[in-house]
Amino acid sequence: MAFLSSFDICASGLSAQRLRMDIAAENITNMDTTRTENGGAYRRKDVVFESYGSGTFQEAMRNASQGRGINSRNVGVRVADIIEDDREMKIVYNPGHPDADEDGFVEMPNVDIIKETADSMAATRAYDANITALNALKQMASKALEIGK
Repeated sequence: MAFLSSFDICASGLSAQRLRMDIAAENITNMDTTRTENGGAYRRKDVVFESYGSGTFQEAMRNASQGRGINSRNVGVRVADIIEDDREMKIVYNPGHPDADEDGFVEMPNVDIIKETADSMAATRAYDANITALNALKQMASKALEIGK
């Protein structure tokens, strides 16, 4: 049932964007963390998405034209990995900080509040787009049920 698979596709997008927002919130929360369990300052994390399922657009169109539809268990987006940003850490002069070295410099996380805010906004917009698609699908289902009346 291709129609019902659309709900699963939207759900996978919602889950992926929620995790993206969680990671952005974690980055913002730790933007001043100079000590971690692994030692050193917190490293910014980023989410890597991957699509799975229908293959190329041409394959999806061919399947649709032949009435094969979409296998709902094999289509959508998922989080492939959560990676650490390898950009250099910020070095700040603060001799009074408990983690300062002998020269008074502290290694601070490589988190940029502007980037995290932009990522949060993009995740929110993508989440909203999936909600809009989900609501459109619900409305289509409701109208389809009215046909039988």
